[in-house]
Amino acid sequence: MSRRAIEVDGGTVLAYGHYGRPVIAFPSEEGEAHDWEDRGMVDALRGPLEAGKLKLYCVPSFDRESWTRRDLSLEERAQRHGQYERWILARLVPFVQADSHTHELIATGASFGAYHAANFCLKRADLFPLALCMSGVYDVAVQGGGERGDSVYFNNPMDYVRNAGGDHLEWLREHASLLLVCGQGRWEDTTGALESTKRFGSLLGEQGIRHEVDLWGHDVPHDWPSWQRQIAHHLPRFL
Repeated sequence: MSRRAIEVDGGTVLAYGHYGRPVIAFPSEEGEAHDWEDRGMVDALRGPLEAGKLKLYCVPSFDRESWTRRDLSLEERAQRHGQYERWILARLVPFVQADSHTHELIATGASFGAYHAANFCLKRADLFPLALCMSGVYDVAVQGGGERGDSVYFNNPMDYVRNAGGDHLEWLREHASLLLVCGQGRWEDTTGALESTKRFGSLLGEQGIRHEVDLWGHDVPHDWPSWQRQIAHHLPRFL
């Protein structure tokens, strides 16, 4: 299985596969580009990677400088997240499009990476029409308090999806599709992922945005082995 380490304007991206549909994988909170390989996620996708059905691009997080900066208000953290968003959209996406010879990408991630995947899909469904989200929490208010303004609002799916309407909502209904996967075992309740997945799925349904909610059993915890099984089960459907 081919693996490349690529510098994209100051960020190291690990790319796997030689051909196929491009997928950008976001790490969990404060994670690095190598996390997906270290935690067995890349190996879980060995079949479609080696078959030329998938090109996987694993990216680093920016959470330590944004969402998990506890010394800053939530609004300041959201503003800092804008730097990461600009890097993804202005630097990473054009590289991946050129490298994979296609315009549309899939976003995926587990835990806080699921939030990133959903947020990029809903904000830029023209680039990320599909998000595969595992064990996510889709309300950034859980990251802390303090000042909340436009930067928080426009990066908080539970807020902006609830208030979407008119032409923008119609655009989302036409272009965006989300798959929300979550176990019901250990840590899925204490992290808030199970409840958030249910609430977010209900909100997407109320707004008529294409989505699926797939809840795994009470023996499926919030951990990497669960996400290995879930990504191996679901991602090949879309390749």
